[in-house]
Amino acid sequence: MNYFRITLIAFTALLVLSCGASRQSLIRTVDTSPKHEFRGVWVQTVGQSRYQQMNSAAMKHYLSEMVRKFDEAGINALIFQVRPEADTFYPSDLEPWSRFLTGVQGKSPDDPSFDPLAFLIEECHKRGMELHAWLNPYRVKTNINNPLAPSHIYWKYPERFVQYGNQLFFDPGLPENRSFICQVVRDIVSRYDVDAVHMDDYFYPYPIAGTPFPDDNSFNAYAGSQGFSAGQRADWRRNNVNLLIQQLKYTIAGTKPWVRFGVSPFGIYRNKRNTPDGSGSDTNGLENYGDLYADIKLWVEKGWIDYNLPQLYWEIGHERADYTTLLQWWNGNNFGQPLYIGQDLQRSMDKNELDEKIRQSREMSFVHGNCFWYGYLILENSGGIADALKAGAHRAKALIPAYTHLHKGRPVKVKKLTQIFTEDMHFLAWEHRRQPQNPETARQFVIYRFSANEKVDLDRAENIVAVTPDNFYVLPYEGGGNKYTYAVTALDAFKNEGKAAKIKVKL
Repeated sequence: MNYFRITLIAFTALLVLSCGASRQSLIRTVDTSPKHEFRGVWVQTVGQSRYQQMNSAAMKHYLSEMVRKFDEAGINALIFQVRPEADTFYPSDLEPWSRFLTGVQGKSPDDPSFDPLAFLIEECHKRGMELHAWLNPYRVKTNINNPLAPSHIYWKYPERFVQYGNQLFFDPGLPENRSFICQVVRDIVSRYDVDAVHMDDYFYPYPIAGTPFPDDNSFNAYAGSQGFSAGQRADWRRNNVNLLIQQLKYTIAGTKPWVRFGVSPFGIYRNKRNTPDGSGSDTNGLENYGDLYADIKLWVEKGWIDYNLPQLYWEIGHERADYTTLLQWWNGNNFGQPLYIGQDLQRSMDKNELDEKIRQSREMSFVHGNCFWYGYLILENSGGIADALKAGAHRAKALIPAYTHLHKGRPVKVKKLTQIFTEDMHFLAWEHRRQPQNPETARQFVIYRFSANEKVDLDRAENIVAVTPDNFYVLPYEGGGNKYTYAVTALDAFKNEGKAAKIKVKL
């Protein structure tokens, strides 16, 4: 199968929603324990001092515990910031080590063999979780006074960068900058078994009142030849970001077509008052389209991104940006493609709204999960949030919904499922031939358990006991008198699930 060709064809998303869709088509019955639900968490490294205080051995322990705690809280996707300031949490020939990792940009970890990104991928995959590599595309300095490593690309091409306020950025209007960012992404995707590449809401920087973004040079050099007049700078800027997003998708698809590309935009696409046809949301705040030059709706429609994760951080009933209003707007304007909702944990906890926000998201026909900011609150169980998720919204495991727009099929059924006894262990095992370059084959396995008289129903999330990349599962010991049926299915790289193999066991 030509995956590159198939993926490019899939860029033209099916328009599941029509303009005249009824409200009933946008609403579904709430499932309090959905089997398929994206449950992500953001872990940012920019501005963090904790990592530079750890040696490599301590950091391995910290990262391992991080993944364990997220798994126990029901999280199935870790979105970890690996490129905060055009520097890295992985060894790279293109960019220096991050100052947020070691304290000094360009300084390597004390253990030269330690690769934080590779370590996190392994820890996540061990537990059946995904690792999404989070990159900030344009940001170079959060503070202009921060020193850059001698190897930083800035020193070779200073003319490709602009200062805005107290920060430094790649100039988004330069084609060579887009090519370099794509080169960075290709390097990550080709060398690491990441499940997705992720970018958040920082494209053109948030506007500073009274201070225009300093892109006269690139506008004068390229706007005219690209068909933009002097009065169309906003359209030109949007086109610059469109070109980057499109090129990034082609880069990822041409390297590993099963790796997804996701974006988490600011929560307001356009305010209704700024759309002549009234198609924007009934809100009054900063916009992706007009202020950040990010035409997220176009990217979804064109199939340039594989999931959309708008940050709906406001409270229910917020005067200028009501959570419920925005949730319903995105639900009706995402062309039926994978849509997750970004939740602000602290603001939701302060108003005791998190459970209601998750319930509302589950009521939306075209919303497929949630992602939580910021992840350290779950790690620290701040306000009992990890315990609340375990006991409530995440009381059963969930599988990430299949990315059927990339590939719709089933991996082959698990073969030769058997139970094995040793002097100190009782476990299940099955046949598994790894084919890393064939995304249609099994990457993970889902283990279900049913009591002796219980119907085997794979739609029940409550019966999932584990998701694992291994072709074995250690069974618990319960005294030898309890009978169960275990079922094992395979998941491919796109999260499609195969048919179940079953076996009866006594524990």
